[in-house]
Amino acid sequence: MKGLAVSSLVMALSLMSVQAGAAQEDIANFYRGKTVTIIVGSSAGGGYDLYARTIARFMPKHLPGAPTMVVTNMPGAGSNVAAANIANVAAKDGTVIGALFMGLVVEPLFSDVKRLTHDASKFNYIGNANTDVYVCLVRGDAPVKTFAEAFDKELVLGGTAGGASTRDFPVMLANVLGVKFKVVSGYPGSREMNLAIEKGEVQGGCGQSWSSVYATYKQRIDSGELRVLVQEDTAGYPDLNRQGVPLSVSFAKTPEQKQILDLVYSQTVFGRPYVVAAEVPAPRVAALRKAFMETMADPGLKAEAQKMLLDVDATSGEFLQKKIAEIYATPKDIVAKAKKAFELK
Repeated sequence: MKGLAVSSLVMALSLMSVQAGAAQEDIANFYRGKTVTIIVGSSAGGGYDLYARTIARFMPKHLPGAPTMVVTNMPGAGSNVAAANIANVAAKDGTVIGALFMGLVVEPLFSDVKRLTHDASKFNYIGNANTDVYVCLVRGDAPVKTFAEAFDKELVLGGTAGGASTRDFPVMLANVLGVKFKVVSGYPGSREMNLAIEKGEVQGGCGQSWSSVYATYKQRIDSGELRVLVQEDTAGYPDLNRQGVPLSVSFAKTPEQKQILDLVYSQTVFGRPYVVAAEVPAPRVAALRKAFMETMADPGLKAEAQKMLLDVDATSGEFLQKKIAEIYATPKDIVAKAKKAFELK
């Protein structure tokens, strides 16, 4: 009987191995000769675009069938234009991947869902390229020198569309903490907003990825032409912490204020999320998730990212899917107050 049991186990394992091999071959047969498109929900030249183009150069060799991978930009409405395309227009077969703003992930919680033609919480999450710290970056000659001074002096900030961190984060800080931020929103993307900062149209911008702005504006930041006013995060970036750059949550005066800030900042675990449509077959979702994580661990990608000063701190799609469920379980009263905090007054 013991020999029979061992024999049965060996046969079962062999069958599983054969099935796994067949599934892998099915994926390879599907992707072979095809083109996979990454749709970036922001304009070219920004941080999201840099990450997507770097990933597109390395991911094909990790995906069975080694398809061609291209990147296209579809900015607008805080990545909602790109998200709507993925949900309603683009192919649902695993050949279209979205690189979306992290704010879009929680927008159904905080916005009027009726105006949306998609629900970002329903996407299949492939992975996250980097869990980043977000900051308020201001001109060196701005009248506000410290975050504490922003409670007494007005600071004019640029922003993109509602649903994007560059618009929502500073508005929230003004509404929840009471800082005197005047937000001029409507810039197509962070690149255009930062050009406006350089030209003096506005004095700064919040909700910006530290890794992206430092990679792009290292010389100006090191020279003091641009500086970090505050970190919009619950823990902060080690180097910025050592420099004494404060956390906005440390200025919360009540437990409720801190709860609101913590909820909003919980989306930063989705720093640079990559998604596919809800209808993509599960085996292809699994293959894309595996290929994504292998890509982010690729020595070639890491070396290239280091040259461009891009932080790589990947998170699996499986983890992101679970995290969404946790965020959407937040008490409704806190969600309602966080939603109100995004209203531009």
